[in-house]
Amino acid sequence: MRVGDIVLKRSIYRGNVRWTFPHRYVGEWDGRVGIYCGPGNQGKAMRRGPDGYLKRWVTDAPPFDTDWEQTHVLRFEREGARHSIEVYWDIEWNQMSWYVNLQSPVVFNGACIDTTDEALDVIVSPEGTWSWKDEDELEEAVGLGIWTEAEAVEIRAEGERVIAAAPWPTGWEDWRPPADWGPLGLPRDWHVV
Repeated sequence: MRVGDIVLKRSIYRGNVRWTFPHRYVGEWDGRVGIYCGPGNQGKAMRRGPDGYLKRWVTDAPPFDTDWEQTHVLRFEREGARHSIEVYWDIEWNQMSWYVNLQSPVVFNGACIDTTDEALDVIVSPEGTWSWKDEDELEEAVGLGIWTEAEAVEIRAEGERVIAAAPWPTGWEDWRPPADWGPLGLPRDWHVV
């Protein structure tokens, strides 16, 4: 893979893409592939409604068109890993957080990075303090039968393993994309699993 190549990250559940955005390959860190998603990239996602989004997420309903907005994110993915390590900045490139996205084991599938988001995440402030994100959604996912209680325990345990390892800072916090990297459109075959 070359710097600037387009990579599609997808969250797939029961053969349906629930979330996807195009990224650009930036390099490697700690045996992980680094991919960047910037403001204006076109993607697909399940929208949150009054009752959340998971009830729709488990159906065959298509995701909605959406644009990545308000943040820059650099994601580090390793094939087989049950989490990604991410660096978030606001639109002006002020670091907002590190982020641990808990997910099913990552599969590299050509120009796609495929996984299933597991709802629970970890947010780490620039000062290094951490907190869980979306604990209520993990509980709802168990109630909907997406995961069992035992699987939810393992999802949380994966987060605890990453917190204990504390793989931040990454050394990429001062990285910036080349000036000619504009917003990316979504490829036509984004839904082909």
